Amino acid sequence: MTRSWAELLGDEEPASELAEAERRRFTRLRTGLARSRQAIVGGLTGWRYDPSDLETWEQLEEVLISADVGVQTTHEVIEQLERLRPKTNDDVIAGLESVLADLVAPDDSPKLQLEAKPSVLLVVGVNGTGKTTTIGKLASRLGASGRSVIVAAADTYRAAADEQLEIWADRAGVDYVGSTRGGDPAAVAFDAISAAVARSRDVVIVDTAGRLHTQTNLMEELAKIKRVIAGRLEGAPHETLLTVDATTGQNGLRQARLFDEAVGVTGVVLTKLDGTAKGGIVIAIGHELGLPVKLVGLGETLDDLQPFDAADFSRALVGGE
Repeated sequence: MTRSWAELLGDEEPASELAEAERRRFTRLRTGLARSRQAIVGGLTGWRYDPSDLETWEQLEEVLISADVGVQTTHEVIEQLERLRPKTNDDVIAGLESVLADLVAPDDSPKLQLEAKPSVLLVVGVNGTGKTTTIGKLASRLGASGRSVIVAAADTYRAAADEQLEIWADRAGVDYVGSTRGGDPAAVAFDAISAAVARSRDVVIVDTAGRLHTQTNLMEELAKIKRVIAGRLEGAPHETLLTVDATTGQNGLRQARLFDEAVGVTGVVLTKLDGTAKGGIVIAIGHELGLPVKLVGLGETLDDLQPFDAADFSRALVGGE
């Protein structure tokens, strides 16, 4: 069953709307993964599985690595497929679908942590990965679910970052807290939480810088923001979401590892999946780093930000309709 926004947010979805909504979500996911699916399924065109032929497995390895599943994860995939003892091409594809789903999310995909009031979501990632757009779309979804939201422009370094976020806040009908250019990012986060407490808002989403003068400075700044947030509100941030641009492939895996070490990532938002043949990076992030992918971006519209569902992702990537 395709995962819905209601499931991700811990809400109830009318049963009458489930079937049609699931169909639309899966169709959009499959369309968005067209290039990645072609890299894998198309790469096996003319391929004939022969369990006794070592080159058979080597060709499959090459196809998976080319889709940025990653060397380590690809080897695990092949080992698990061999244990399934497939007999035909169809058996291999069916097994591949099952193995990939288990590797990226061996357990049920977790919900966004929104129980606290206010719940604080810290969004991190390098510039150009779609942080601000993701925040705007997520704020819209949260607003549509009946939650009151404040977005905080704690990226005070990048030109126009605050203006972009303010436009999204206005479009989503949520509150906005910003600062002057070059202001203290941690102070912006602090003020936003204080405003949320005073106004009884449900959720605070904090945007952050993705590049400073050096990488070390960036990580130190993010760690400071997180400490200030924790000092202002016990238990916060309740989520630290990392945006990763899927088109960067294995570089995205390195980014995820670096940010997780610095600030403790609780979930990944993988953006721009519709523009890449490297969708296998989802599998690598989930398996090699153990980080749950919670959202995927498949385009520019509001509906193109979707909750992640491992089984549907795998089916859209290598399976049938």
